[in-house]
Amino acid sequence: MSQLVAIRGPARGIPKEGPPNLRDLDRDGLAAWLGAHLEGAPRHRAGQLFRWLHGRRVSDFSAMSDVPAADRARLAARASLRRLDVGAVLHARDGTRKLRLVTADGQSIESVLIPNDERGYTQCVSSQVGCALTCRFCATASLGFQRNLATWEIVDQVYQAQDLLARDGGEYAPRITNIVFMGMGEPLHNYNQVRRAIELLTDPDGAGLAARRITISSSGLVPAIERFAGDPLAKEVGLAISLNATTDAVRDEVMPINTRWNIAALLAAVRSVPPHRRRYVTFEYVLLAGVNDSDDDVRRLAALVGDIRCQINLIPFNPHPHAPYGRPSAARVRRFLDLCRAAGLRAYVRTPRGDDIGAACGQLALSGGQPSGHVSSDMSSAP
Repeated sequence: MSQLVAIRGPARGIPKEGPPNLRDLDRDGLAAWLGAHLEGAPRHRAGQLFRWLHGRRVSDFSAMSDVPAADRARLAARASLRRLDVGAVLHARDGTRKLRLVTADGQSIESVLIPNDERGYTQCVSSQVGCALTCRFCATASLGFQRNLATWEIVDQVYQAQDLLARDGGEYAPRITNIVFMGMGEPLHNYNQVRRAIELLTDPDGAGLAARRITISSSGLVPAIERFAGDPLAKEVGLAISLNATTDAVRDEVMPINTRWNIAALLAAVRSVPPHRRRYVTFEYVLLAGVNDSDDDVRRLAALVGDIRCQINLIPFNPHPHAPYGRPSAARVRRFLDLCRAAGLRAYVRTPRGDDIGAACGQLALSGGQPSGHVSSDMSSAP
C-alpha cells in the first residue's frame, strides 16, 4: 500500500507582494478597484481597461491609447500588468507544443497546445504549481505542491499561447477553440481562481471562448465536485473525472485520494451534477498494464457507470521515470475498448499527443523532452 498522503498542503500561498495585477479581477472587481483608486474616472473606463487587458493583452499601460495619459500614469503607479515569462517552447513531432512558463516568484508551470483534427487548438491549462494530490501514475505528483495559481496566472497561460500562435501564423493564425483544465494541479482544489478564470476567458471582450468548449477535470475531490454541481458553472462547462480503477483497493493504491472519498462517494457526487444537454460526463481511465486493464475491470466499470450519461476516455499509460507502471500492449488496449463497447459504454482511446516532449497526459513534470523534440527558447515579451 502506498504511503502517500491523499491531499498535500501548499508550501506557500499565492504571492500578494507589490501592486495588484489588474488581470486578476473580473469586471465587477475591476470597476470597484477603479472606483477606489482612480478618482473621477468615468463609468466606461472599466470596460476600456477590460478590453485592453483581456482582448488585446497589453503588458504596458502606455499602450492604452484611448485612456487619458494622466489616468495611464496613475494606473502605472498603483497597479501591475505583469505577465508570465516564457521560459521555453517545446515542439513535438505531431505538432503539439509545450509552453514552460515562469511566475513572478520564480515557479515554473507547463501548458500544452494540441492541434485539433480540424483547424484550431485545444489548450491544456494548469491550475497549481505542482499538485496537491498524489496520483502515482502522474509525473506532476513528483513535484510536490508549491501553491495555487492566481487567476491572472491561469488566464495568461491562454494569452501567452494566443500570442505564440499570432506570432507564428500572422493574419491567418489558428485559434484556441477548446480549453481543458487537465494540466498541472487539481482544478477543483483551486476552485475560486479557476472559476474566475473561466469567467474571464469566456467574456466576449476577452478570449471569447465558448463555455461549452471548456472542461474541468477532477481526480475525485468530492466536496468540490458537490460544490460544482450546485454552481451555475456546471450547466455551462464540461466535467471529466479521473477514475482509473474499478475497485477501492486498486484506486487506493493508484490514487490515494480514494482513501478519503471512495468510488461510491465519488460516483454519488458525479450523479449530483446536473445533466448537460449537449455533453457527457467524461471518465478518464488510464490503462496500467496488469493493474486495471483486465476483462473483469471492464465488467466492473460497466456496472459502476452504466447508468450515468457518460463517455469513457481510455488513456494508455504514458511512461515516465516517476511511476512504477507500464503501458498495456496495443492488443490489450484494443480488447479493453471492444469489451467496453460490447457492454454498452461509449468508449474511445485517446491517442498520446506530444509524448516525445513530455507533454502527454500524466507527463507534465518540467522535463525537457526527448532529443527528437525541438526546443526553442523564447523570452520575448508579449505585445
